Amino acid sequence: MAYPNSYHYTREHEWLQVEGAIGTVGITDYAQNSLGDIVFVDAPKVGDAVEAGKVFGSVESVKAVSDLYSPVSGTVTAVNQELDTAPEKINTEPHQAWIIKVQLSKPAEVDALLSSADYEKFISEEEAKQ
Repeated sequence: MAYPNSYHYTREHEWLQVEGAIGTVGITDYAQNSLGDIVFVDAPKVGDAVEAGKVFGSVESVKAVSDLYSPVSGTVTAVNQELDTAPEKINTEPHQAWIIKVQLSKPAEVDALLSSADYEKFISEEEAKQ
């Protein structure tokens, strides 16, 4: 699966799409593929603060529970309620099935994230180590 060029990526396999001062966060195709069938998503509540590089929730799959790391700092403005009843959307549409939306408090943090080309290079290096 191609990684959208307009997104930014973390080494923990989250993606970020920025529109104005709002960042939409989800997990990458690589992450969902590594996890297997996702059965539960634990996300913060609207109004909660998130910090770049810190855990904001988790996803549970048939294989394991994996922490989610925020790519940016800010305040949660929306949580994808659809994932409460259909967490498998992350498996079928990883780059559309967002988890949270964040009002960016430090927009410059986006500059530290990976481009799609850098992320693809990173995951190919990760796969080579396995």
